Amino acid sequence: MKPTLPPAPVKRAVWLRLFSYAKPYKSRLALGTFFGILFGGSTTGLLPAIQKNFSNFFEQADLPWKYLLWIALLLPVLAALRGLGDFASRYMIEWVGKRVVRDMREKLFDHTLKLSMGYFSRSRSGELMSRITNDTMMIENAVSTFIGDLIREPFVLIGGVGYILWLNWQLALFSLVVFPICILPVAYFGRKVRRAARDGQARLANLAAVLQEALSGMRIVKAFGMENYERQRFNEEAKATFSRAMKVTRANASIEPIIVFLSTIGIAFVLFYKQWTHMPGADFLTFVLAMLIMYQPVKKLSKLHLAIQQSSAAADRIFELLDTPIGVTDRANAIAFSGPVQRIAFEQVGFAYDPNEPVLQDVSFEVKAGQCYAFVGSSGAGKSTLVSLVPRFYDVTAGRILLNDLDLRDLSQSSLRQQIGMVTQETILFNDTVANNIAYGTADTDRAAIIAAARRAHAHDFIGEMPEGYDTVIGERGVRLSGGQRQRLAIARAILRNPPILVLDEATSALDTESERAVQAALDELMAHRTVLAIAHRLSTIMHADRIIVLDAGRIVETGTHAELLALGGTYKRLYDLQFRDTPEAAPAVAE
Repeated sequence: MKPTLPPAPVKRAVWLRLFSYAKPYKSRLALGTFFGILFGGSTTGLLPAIQKNFSNFFEQADLPWKYLLWIALLLPVLAALRGLGDFASRYMIEWVGKRVVRDMREKLFDHTLKLSMGYFSRSRSGELMSRITNDTMMIENAVSTFIGDLIREPFVLIGGVGYILWLNWQLALFSLVVFPICILPVAYFGRKVRRAARDGQARLANLAAVLQEALSGMRIVKAFGMENYERQRFNEEAKATFSRAMKVTRANASIEPIIVFLSTIGIAFVLFYKQWTHMPGADFLTFVLAMLIMYQPVKKLSKLHLAIQQSSAAADRIFELLDTPIGVTDRANAIAFSGPVQRIAFEQVGFAYDPNEPVLQDVSFEVKAGQCYAFVGSSGAGKSTLVSLVPRFYDVTAGRILLNDLDLRDLSQSSLRQQIGMVTQETILFNDTVANNIAYGTADTDRAAIIAAARRAHAHDFIGEMPEGYDTVIGERGVRLSGGQRQRLAIARAILRNPPILVLDEATSALDTESERAVQAALDELMAHRTVLAIAHRLSTIMHADRIIVLDAGRIVETGTHAELLALGGTYKRLYDLQFRDTPEAAPAVAE
């Protein structure tokens, strides 16, 4: 299905909005315009000087040396002014164009950081990367070309037209009849470029998404022998992207030959006119030179329409992302949380990603400071969603969550999240040093505090065995570390942050037994004297929790201590039996 073009007013609105980003740089635009006028004026000024020289050389055999000296000085001066205008106008205008795109990129990334987790759960990271990089690159080329050519080239064209009208207005009108005809192919190919460019940008985003998925999942790709499948996916998208790009190239490449052909028709008219009217040779040569000078701005201004069409799709996609509602925002009167954490209370909380499919319903409980509450249930029960509501990755759709006696929605997000540390099943580390990964999110931290946190997380010993210790770069997502090592670095990060509230989302479920023991020892160190909300896949890790809440289909179905829930013989007992039925020796230890 081919994409449809938006109505013209929408396109104008997009470009007006785009160029509103240039308002802070009006002074540079003014300078660029001034030098553009200098460029156009000096280019036009060369024409009468050349025409006069041609006339004198053709009509006078011997010119005075004084006159020759004046000519020799005038032409370089005009050329120097033209060069100065060319350089300065190009530099100033392209500076504005590139700065506009820089500002747009920064705003785009800033807005992306503010979007709620709900948006990212619906979007592909490769698509977002393409919008922030490829789409803005397309805008950068268009903006620099648009502003530069729009300010510079009209002065050259106006000067050239004015000069040939002054030189011979009848011939000028006759030869200029060709120029309006140039609009027809430009408009025709412009529509083709817009359609192909929009589809091409979407294909490029798909290509980036396929690439990102394959690279991030390379272990699975190789483990399942899916290299050929991923290669085929990538090649298909690359082929489609190439096809759309060549449609744009064909349209762009068609414009110049057509304009050259039409321009030569104009020059042919001038030849016939010269022969018919016995036009002086100097005037004829200058007239042709003026038309050749006018050819460059006509070509650039005609391609300007194609550049606008080509970048319209990118601008649409960028503003679509910028206009995406943030979702979770601070209220106008939001306050910063202060004081010790006394309790966290869920009061009839409900949540749904889709209004017709509730994930949590009527969830109520209270965690007092220093207590550990654990959440268990089958996959899809709503455990991860529940703990994600505490740092306001999402806002509740029913009920409320209180920190002490304050609704979370009345608190600023930054002050709320300062109270919370998270350790998740999927450990997120960055391609940076060990020390910087531990200190991530904690400002003004010295090396001694980082080492102390690593010791408490049982990570100091393996860090000391690394080639550069705490200054070792660990690779993207900590790829050079084992799962247990990554988890202990994440725990060290949380210890250094020293939050009163701790959220654990299946922090040991992906580890082997030996790694789990090391990580569990680090978790015990981290959990001490904190308010803990823990999701556990392995029930052995939460048997000593103050309270265990069992979720099923988004509702609380059981609550109690480990012993109470086993005695109840309900859902928790069934989950426990399923997990320990193959390890009967664990039952006595568990029952203690």
